[in-house]
Amino acid sequence: MPSNVIVGLQWGDEGKGKITDLLSKNSDYVIRYQGGNNSGHSIHIKKNYLILHLIPSGVIYPHIKCIIGPGVVIDPKYLLQEIKEIESIGINTSKVFLAKRAHITMPYHRLLDQYKEEALGDRSIGTTHRGIGPTYEDKIARMGIRVLDFLNLKTFYKKLKNNLEYKNQIITKIYKRKPLSFESIYEEYIEYSKTLLPRIIDAVYELHDAFKKKKKILFEGAQAMLLDINYGTYPYVTPSSPSTGGVCIGSGVPPIFLKNFIGVAKAYCTRVGYGPFPTEIKNHISEIIRQKGNEYGATTKRPRRCGWLDLLSLKYSCMVNGINHLMITKLDVLSELELIKVCIGYKNNGKKIQYFPANLKENIEAIYVDFTGWKRNISHIQEYDDLPINCKKYITFIEGYLDLEILLISIGSERNQNIIKNKSSFFKLFS
Repeated sequence: MPSNVIVGLQWGDEGKGKITDLLSKNSDYVIRYQGGNNSGHSIHIKKNYLILHLIPSGVIYPHIKCIIGPGVVIDPKYLLQEIKEIESIGINTSKVFLAKRAHITMPYHRLLDQYKEEALGDRSIGTTHRGIGPTYEDKIARMGIRVLDFLNLKTFYKKLKNNLEYKNQIITKIYKRKPLSFESIYEEYIEYSKTLLPRIIDAVYELHDAFKKKKKILFEGAQAMLLDINYGTYPYVTPSSPSTGGVCIGSGVPPIFLKNFIGVAKAYCTRVGYGPFPTEIKNHISEIIRQKGNEYGATTKRPRRCGWLDLLSLKYSCMVNGINHLMITKLDVLSELELIKVCIGYKNNGKKIQYFPANLKENIEAIYVDFTGWKRNISHIQEYDDLPINCKKYITFIEGYLDLEILLISIGSERNQNIIKNKSSFFKLFS
């Protein structure tokens, strides 16, 4: 009864969707345990390029039960749009379910997200304006509206009425904007509730029952470790815990249920939005990587900031998450480069740092080692031994620094463009 957890180890966009797709076909359940529709998982299926924001990546397989867990914040408007888009390409979504305890994103959350960012100006965090932060704020403030409130419309009516009276005070008095209409929001969300009602389940009991029956379960997070609210580059982080520790909180399962902790990292680094980025490339190489890797936000379409692989932060991420299986994606993107740099430490005011600081400052410098590029297309290669020697030197150095073997290397966006470096360990994930 293997339970696998997949986490991103950098600032997101590591290709978790592809890895989840690869591992989920042998699973019975795929669970999304945190985040909202402010991030996207991309899956390339033949001629279709599918971007999932809320629905777990296992949805493409008819035998898998997909659950949007208690730790997720759900915008029903976007969820129903996503369901419609998925079904339009012939994928059945009847096995997609919502946890009763998940919180709901309301229209005032989206507006308050936008108004706050605008008011902060150049001090803004750079959010997606999807209302994720304000939804989590209400959750912690104990005034959130949950999915289960759709089951009792009197309760939903009362909570929405009270919340909107309070939110309209903020909207009108602080941000000097027009108040929102209770009637229009209530009517809109009542329609959502009617459509979503058959999908609402008690996910906690469902998952515990699945473990008793020895079902294979895959846990999937959004964003990534360096955006974790506790362990990321605060305050430029997401308001939830994408780390492996967030699985138990966001799914309602104990740590003893978890077995394999699979970390996903790109062969380089990217970051969307603001915040410190020690290995950011600020010359033409950045644009080469961006174009080759299609480094644009799946949700916002914003161009991603591109940088060299940061092994110091990656080692920190592996440590905090207890990673015992590592997968590297987008190695093919580096194939055009003459020289490839890898960060092995930081320097602050002339002093070397060999740990990832809790307060990562903008002025920290990266310490690099250089590698000669392989200047050869590797996107068709299927066996590790067939990779160019300079490519294998790059991989070996990463493994040595992290003291962790790389299990799989992705060399393209297609589902079959993977090199399984250690086949015996890889197939143990399913046994």
